[in-house]
Amino acid sequence: MTHPIDMVLIGAGQRGAHAYARYAFQHPEEVRFVAVAEPDPIRRKQFAEEHDLDDSQCFESWEELIDAGQLGRAAIIATQDQMHVEPAVAAMEAGYDVLLEKPMAHTLEGAVKLVQTAERTGRVLEICHVLRYSPFWTTLHEVVTSGRLGDIITVEHRENVSYWHMSHSFVRGNWRNEGLSSPMILAKCCHDLDILYWNLGVKTAKLSSFGSLIHYRPENAPPGAPERCTDGCPIEKDCPFSAIGIYLEGRPFRQWMDEAIETRGLDPERPMMWPFLVLTPDPTLENRRKALETGPYGRCVYHCDNDVVDNQVVAMELEDGRTVTLVMHGHSHEEGRTMRYDGTKATLRARFPILGSKEEITIHHHNSGEVEQVPIPQVERGAGHGGGDFGIMADFLAVLRGEKEALTTARESLESHLLAFAAEEARHTHTVIDMDEFRARAEKLTGVA
Repeated sequence: MTHPIDMVLIGAGQRGAHAYARYAFQHPEEVRFVAVAEPDPIRRKQFAEEHDLDDSQCFESWEELIDAGQLGRAAIIATQDQMHVEPAVAAMEAGYDVLLEKPMAHTLEGAVKLVQTAERTGRVLEICHVLRYSPFWTTLHEVVTSGRLGDIITVEHRENVSYWHMSHSFVRGNWRNEGLSSPMILAKCCHDLDILYWNLGVKTAKLSSFGSLIHYRPENAPPGAPERCTDGCPIEKDCPFSAIGIYLEGRPFRQWMDEAIETRGLDPERPMMWPFLVLTPDPTLENRRKALETGPYGRCVYHCDNDVVDNQVVAMELEDGRTVTLVMHGHSHEEGRTMRYDGTKATLRARFPILGSKEEITIHHHNSGEVEQVPIPQVERGAGHGGGDFGIMADFLAVLRGEKEALTTARESLESHLLAFAAEEARHTHTVIDMDEFRARAEKLTGVA
């Protein structure tokens, strides 16, 4: 009989508590949570109640949890970006295998230190590159690596961040300011860069990048726009970024919410889902309104302390001469990724929307002119990122049980982060980055290479 693996959670926010830890509710035979470290008392209490933890199993800080001795086999670390390195290093040195939310670190030095620590301690360190574990991306990977497209010559990959998600996460939210979190190309696109590396199987030789913050700036504020959307903005009803429209009325995703109400029993008066849970652990209409009146998510998008880009392009030349373009922007009508792989036998077109529309992969065969629809398996209900959030949990636990090798190592995950940091250096310095030189420089940063 298989016994569940004991696991601790460090950071009981949206990703830790609501994306990964919920796997235990549907698969109690595989995993159980035996401790939590979370500074927010409401979130800590909520997690404790959901997972039947007593006071001795709850900690205000990761330091207190680590000092209590090894309480379980593994740790999920889902703190804010700038708080990843220290708890992850301490956990591995204390004997925990670690599942770490992406990006693995907000600095190049921190990312390298994590990989070196995992290799030194022999602990499992999986980074939450959850797209690798979803049926859509697994299917795409199988097609790209099957040879059905012939020799792949060039790739275009787009990360289309919707206008309302951009305003939520990268203008008002936790990832708005590089000094407080991470560059947007790292926070949002380490997923995309990891997928490209996984699919193409070749490292990047040279890289350049351009991007800037164009729209979400004070000089673009409409006349009379106040500091907050709740302060009587004269254009509130017509503003696509209205906090009232997004968080109280759900204007951008009304159709999707209606479907969730009908099929999943979502309570429209208390929608226990992202992005409402980011505002308050108890997202009643009153609590959401109060959060907009006092917290960061009620601010006018033109009066925030944001400085991350709202558009960026990364051009890459691979070691075998193939070329890749990654486009990231925050002005899309629809949230999701779109991509094109052009090969000598066929062209692949694909789209991975987040809300509403269906995923799609098509192969356009050169010789016959046939357009082939590729079937995509259905995902497990409740699993975000197209099933990837639960997929990575299943993979991590299988690795810990000794049933398989990890789909990706910490060293392999580092590659996407190196590309993101190199892209930022290229953008700021207006130079072309030689990636071999960049990798060698990165390994020396910690003095442990």
